[in-house]
This record gives sequence, structure tokens and C-alpha cells, in this order.
Amino acid sequence: MADADISPDSLPDEDSDTETDEVEAVAQESGPAIDWEALTKPEPGLQGPDVIQAFVKRLPNGPGVYRMFNAKGDVLYVGKARSLKKRVANYAQGRVHSNRIARMVRETAHMEFVTTRTETEALLLEANLIKRLRPRFNVLLRDDKSFPYILVTGDHPAPAIFKHRGARARKGEYFGPFASAGAVGRTINALQRAFLLRTCTDSVYEGRTRPCLLYQIKRCSGPCTGEISLPDYAELVQEAEDFLSGKSQKVKSHISQAMQQASEDLDFERAAVFRDRLSALSHVQSHQGINPRSVDEADVFAIHLAGGLACIQVFFFRTGQNWGNRAYFPKADPQLSAGEILGAFMSQFYDDKPIPKQILLSEEVEEQSLIAEALSLKGERKIAISVPQRGEKKELVDHALSNAREAHGRQIAETASQARLLQGIQETFGLERKPRRVEVYDNSHIMGTNAVGAMIVAGPEGFAKNHYRKFNIRSTDITPGDDFGMMREVMERRFSRLIKEHPLESATDQSSGDDDTDAPLPAWPDLILIDGGQGQMTAVREILDSLGIRDKVTAIGVAKGMDREAGRERFFMEGKQPFTLPPRDPVLYFLQRLRDEAHRFAIGSHRQRRKKEMVKNPLDEIGGIGPARKRALLHHFGTAKAVSRAALTDLRAVDGISEAMAISIYNHFHPDASGAR
Repeated sequence: MADADISPDSLPDEDSDTETDEVEAVAQESGPAIDWEALTKPEPGLQGPDVIQAFVKRLPNGPGVYRMFNAKGDVLYVGKARSLKKRVANYAQGRVHSNRIARMVRETAHMEFVTTRTETEALLLEANLIKRLRPRFNVLLRDDKSFPYILVTGDHPAPAIFKHRGARARKGEYFGPFASAGAVGRTINALQRAFLLRTCTDSVYEGRTRPCLLYQIKRCSGPCTGEISLPDYAELVQEAEDFLSGKSQKVKSHISQAMQQASEDLDFERAAVFRDRLSALSHVQSHQGINPRSVDEADVFAIHLAGGLACIQVFFFRTGQNWGNRAYFPKADPQLSAGEILGAFMSQFYDDKPIPKQILLSEEVEEQSLIAEALSLKGERKIAISVPQRGEKKELVDHALSNAREAHGRQIAETASQARLLQGIQETFGLERKPRRVEVYDNSHIMGTNAVGAMIVAGPEGFAKNHYRKFNIRSTDITPGDDFGMMREVMERRFSRLIKEHPLESATDQSSGDDDTDAPLPAWPDLILIDGGQGQMTAVREILDSLGIRDKVTAIGVAKGMDREAGRERFFMEGKQPFTLPPRDPVLYFLQRLRDEAHRFAIGSHRQRRKKEMVKNPLDEIGGIGPARKRALLHHFGTAKAVSRAALTDLRAVDGISEAMAISIYNHFHPDASGAR
């Protein structure tokens, strides 16, 4: 199982409803959708080659993107074509299809099309739709967490340096990507020593009256209190940006000359500062592994394919420095070649990431020139894709390939172990089949406050963190601290929604995917584990009974044993007396890991909610108070408490606060004076 952490705030509440209209908007940007009234609509009930053939009759010969749907409306496949008519006709004729494609064709009940001006646009749109729709029969980029960057802000007289992840909404210079947050943190720490840039927030900066500890330990130059003038600080910022932009030799030469000049002037204290800065820059470069001399900016892709599993290792080189690497395990048909998988992977990989000037590959990919053209169009500059045969570039690719082989071996071993453990769960609890989706539930609160329910999911490949859910307990009828009532609410919300989105009959269809490693994780759990004993299980069974699904879901309670000691857990299962497992049973260790992960996630979700409550501002509860008005009120009165005590005449005097808004604010804090003028 993966050990990477996940932020509870990054996951949706189970009750949230999000629409995917964005996909259609993207499609419309790339080209006009085909007029369905003009197409010959297939007869009702047609499926497979017959329904595809019905669409072929009126398709154009131009480029575009097609989507294949099953009878339930799920997207099976997204593809692009130079000629929509010719490509789709191949599916209908059944020419040399693999088993996987033949199955996809049989399940097709409907198709949709979008025309584009060029095949390049079709390739970009295809990658965009695959990432958003995640069709079962496409090569899928599964681990797609956003990459961290270094941000040097540009909206303040004294720019700061921060770690940044997500949309680039703030003005400033962004440098990256880095392969991990740890790599960014280490680099920022070294850059602090080298360039003495501040890392405090703007609000902390404005409130300083004396230098902070970072200034004392020579990690900041202290622009907040005037320890350095803003023009001199701007020079440090420019040097940092030059270094991150690849001009490291120029920066080191400039600092070296300044150190020499300080020494000649007998200003040894100042010379020591420059010496320490040079040392910090050397530390940055020496701790980044391979730093190529001939490659300034490039991404290196290497793929290793064996045993039906593909591992793609990606290395990032920027400014002549190694900024880390990451291993991916895309979901792909085992019958596809390494080149086909790598080409499909690259198209999706750069859908939302900056593209370097150079991309080095371990082997040729399908439509390599077309991909290069598409990426050049997207990046608005010439992008070169090549498979190096000699020299330093070949060494970089070989190094990436070696890492891909090692990561592939670790993943194979871990997946095999996971399969054995799931098989052990089946045997231990007498399940009809090996579970493919296990859900674990836990609650977290402090004396009933900020109560949160949490659900974690595990499957054949370990923890499925994109399936995790948190439930903010909302019921006002639950007595604070009533764990049974909280669990009832969580179960009711979870399975009521599941029944609505995935009808009951789909719960019985999951067995078909038991041995299909390419099948997505099913929506319905084969097994749910509840952190609790008989009382918790009674609450869970009541909800499952009321929803009519008690015989569809196997529920097991996991209670801590005597003295709450790990290894003495008691298991509660319907139709059996509570029992324990042998202390060294691998299944017991596995179940402990599942329970501990649920506990970790529940506590993290609770802390996030509690933190939000602690920093919540009373002004946020007033309708019509946005960031600008909130800032104006706080600047005028100082605190939200002072705003709540302000008279109506004082509120009217605030810039940007109208008469009606002043009355609204006053009435919010003085409900007994509603209607005051």
C-alpha cells in the first residue's frame, strides 16, 4: 500500500454535487459538435458493431474526437482520428481486434463526436477528455497529483519565496515543477541561506516591529524592519530568480567577486556573509543527484513493461539541475506495446503542466511527430522529442530506465502481497468472493464538537485515496458525543447516495471483475469495516435494514481488545459469535493497517474542521461582505469584535460601506434592534 499522506480538505464531502459540464465546454472550444439531427440515429436496442455502423454512414472524413458509451451512459473510450469516418468504420468491421477492444465494441450502445480543425487539435482534446472522463478502455494516468513549484511573489514591494501548489493565481515568478514537496522545501531552505529572502506572509511582514529569529540566524535579510533597503533587497530577489532560471554560474561569479572585494576592503564580516551564500548555492547543486552539463531544460521519460504492468519514470531537469523524479503506473491494456502506452501517457501528462523545451524518451512512441507538434502548439514554442542514442542524454535516459525497472519490481511485489491479503480476508470471514473494494469507517470529535465521519477505501492496488470521503456530522438531533448516532448518519448518507447513483442491481454485477485487473474499482463495497463493537454494528445494521441492502453488503465491526492493545481486536460479524485472530496472523496486521488509516484520516479531517472554526471570522457570516468590505471594516475598527460593537453611524463612515450594508451589519450583531435606522 502507498504510504503517501493525503489532505482531508482535498477530498469531497460525500454530499457534494459537482457537474462535469466543463468537459462539454472544452469540447466546444476545439470544434463544433456534429448535428445529431442530421445523423442517422441508430434503432433502439442496437449495440456493438451494429450501432457503430449506423453512425458511420454520416460521419465526415475530417479530424475529430469520438466517445463510446455503454447502455448505462458510462464513457468506455475516447479516441481521436485524422478521419472520423475511417477510424470508426474499423470498429464496425471488426478487423483484427484484441480481446479488450472486441469487448469494448460489444458494450458500445452510443457514440458522440466532436470535429476539430486539425489532427493536432484532436490530439489535445482527446488527452483533455481522457483525463476528465477516465474511460475504462483508455490508457489512464492514475497518479496525477499536482506538482509543487517555487513562487517568488510579485505583488509586494519586498517579494517573498514560497512553496506553491495549484492554480497560478498570484502574481509572481513560478519555478518548477519539482517532483515532491520535500524537494521544494529543501531547495527553499538552501535558497534562504543563499539569498536571504523572506518566507513570512504579507500580514506578518506588515506587523513586524523588530527582526524575527530568521534574521538572527542569517536566513532572512530583514526587509520588514528596514535592516536592508528595498533596492538592495530587490537585487537579492533578482539573483534568486536568475539562479532558478539557469543562470547559476553568473550568480555565483557575482557573489564571488563581491566576497573578494569585501576581503580587499578588510570587511571580513561582510565577506563571511558572501562566503556562506556561496556555500549554500553549492549545497543546492550538490544534493540534486545528476546535474547534466549539456541539458538545461528537459523531461526524461523511461518505460519498463513486464508482467502486464507498465512503469513510467519521469525525471525533471530545470536550469541544468535535477529537480526530482516520480514513478507512474498507468492503467493500460497488457497487449499494448511500450511505445503505445508511453505516447498515450505523454499526451495526458502535459494536459495541465508546463512543457520543457526538450523531452527525452527511452524509446520511440506512436505518432511522435504529431505529439511534438501538439505540444509545441500548446506550449507556444518549439518542443523537441527525441530518443538519444549516445552521450550524456543517453546516460540520463538509461538512469531513468534503471529507476523504472526498480520501481516496477517493488510495485509487482506489493500488488502480489495485496492480492494475498485480500484472499486471506475472504477465507478468514467466509466471504463468497475475494473483496475488490473494502471500505473502513471511523468518527472523530472532541466532546461532540466538530464531529467528522471518515471513509477510507482499499482495493487490489492498496489504498484508493481518490475514493476517500469525509462526512461533516450535521444532524442536530444527535447528542454530542453519541458515536452510534454519528455512525447512523454516516451510513445513511453514504448508502442513500450510493443507491441513487449506482442502483442496487449494479451491486451484483461486481463479481464479473474479480479477476480483471484492468477493471475499475467498483462503486459498491464487498466489505465494510466499522471501527467499533456490538453497539456500532447494531446502528449500522439498522440503517442497512432501512435501506433494504443488509444482504448486499457484508459489515464487520473491529473493536479494540482488552486494554485497547493492538493484536487483541475482537471482530463482530452477523451470524457469528465475536472472535479474535491469532496474534501474528498477516490478515490481522492488514486489518490493523486499514483501521489505523481510517483513524488517521478521521483525525485529520476533524483537525481541519476544528482549525477552520477557530479562525472563522464573524464577518464571514454576513451576506454581502466580501474580501474588500471585510478588509475595509477591519482596517477601520481593528477587530471583528470592535465591528460588532460599532454604532450605526460609525459603520456608515467606513469607506465602501453603503447605508443598506451598514444597516445589515448592525442588525446582524443586534438582532433585537432589527429595522433600526
